[in-house]
Amino acid sequence: MVKLSVSTRQFLRKRNPPKVFWRLCGFLMIKSLNAWMSTLNYRMVRYDAAADPADETFCGPVIYVFWHEYIPFPIYTRPHCRLAMLLSQHQDAEILSHVAHFAGLDAVRGSSSRGGTTALRELMQRGQGMSLAITPDGPRGPRRTLAAGCIYLSSRLGVPIVPLGVGYDRPWRNRSSWDQFAFPRPFSRCRAVLGPRIQIPADLQRSQIEHHRQSIETQLDTLTTLAENWAESRYDLAGSEILYRSPPRKNRGLALDEFPLRLHGSSAETCSYREAS
Repeated sequence: MVKLSVSTRQFLRKRNPPKVFWRLCGFLMIKSLNAWMSTLNYRMVRYDAAADPADETFCGPVIYVFWHEYIPFPIYTRPHCRLAMLLSQHQDAEILSHVAHFAGLDAVRGSSSRGGTTALRELMQRGQGMSLAITPDGPRGPRRTLAAGCIYLSSRLGVPIVPLGVGYDRPWRNRSSWDQFAFPRPFSRCRAVLGPRIQIPADLQRSQIEHHRQSIETQLDTLTTLAENWAESRYDLAGSEILYRSPPRKNRGLALDEFPLRLHGSSAETCSYREAS
């Protein structure tokens, strides 16, 4: 969400600003984020309402996975929902960790390239009592390529993975960043598709990880493409509902194994996922 220039990083390393500086930046950013995101029109489709941390029927914990370019979405829409986010140890994520704090979310610092083992251990401890939010293609990409860490965590913790597809209506994108970070246009549409729970088998063998990695990546890509196409259209998906921001409230949840992706005035198409066994 925050990308500092090389010269800015070098300046901050030399100055080593105090923690209060980062907290102030995080505070200003969460206020700006809330003001910006509050202008959007939100709708969503949920395969399972009990997998939504803001729903009264929520049954967790779970591991949410979504692409790095849409990281502001859960911060704004699901604050104070007992979520821990995995963030890198780079300076770019220092501000983001404080943004998460002011949104009522926990932050665990680490990645596959730096501090990964420590972060995984901490995530495994926290996962016993709270849900985890992971951008599996971060912090450096490749874009929309799912790393295997979430598969390992799901298997070791016995916690299901829930893919989350997000899309904005013709967003501005940072073409110079590896993830082509998406900035939603004010007063535009935002659409989300919360996928089904996918339970990774316990005691997963190393040779089996790639199969599950590819499967989750395909499902996350499918849900994201669906959400993006939905946001850019003026139609609506059957079974969609208004996406309410936390705190939890009564929503008309969907507990569907499959639902018709019929756009008004178009032909029917069915999308179905099975829970992994």
